[in-house]
Amino acid sequence: MNFEEIHTDTHSFLMTKIDKFKPSKEKKAYSYFGTICKNYLMGQIMKDQKDINRKISYEDISSDLCNRTEMSYLMEDDDLKSEFVIKKFLERLREDLEEIDSNDQEKKLGSAIYDLFENYGTIFPDTNNNKFNKNIILFELREMTNLSTKEIRNSIKKYKKMYFELVQELLKH
Repeated sequence: MNFEEIHTDTHSFLMTKIDKFKPSKEKKAYSYFGTICKNYLMGQIMKDQKDINRKISYEDISSDLCNRTEMSYLMEDDDLKSEFVIKKFLERLREDLEEIDSNDQEKKLGSAIYDLFENYGTIFPDTNNNKFNKNIILFELREMTNLSTKEIRNSIKKYKKMYFELVQELLKH
């Protein structure tokens, strides 16, 4: 807004508040109206600043973020290949499925995870990258096990732990 628009807008706001001035309080009208205008303008500035901050684009700040050391991380170059990790995980999974200590849900889920990893190429033929869509995988696990999402999430904890322990073990070697 230019000065004339701001002036007109502030004057209009002041006109809505003018009836609240009480001469009986023995205050000066100039001081009272000046305070109303100042507070109105400060409120407008704060509102505009919030809008500007809300609408800031990533492109405007991305170069700053990329150059800040606390906003970046370095991935260590490890020698583990995903095919090797999957092969080792499948071996561990097969051993675990043969043990008796798993409950029925864990056994169903373990078998489904084993099938997913072993037949990845036929179940997900259109993927040209290493990224997984967890919703598709969760859907497949529900279809394969007839378990609810909550049951899957509870039962998968065992296999997550197994996977992370395996990766840590492989990284040590």
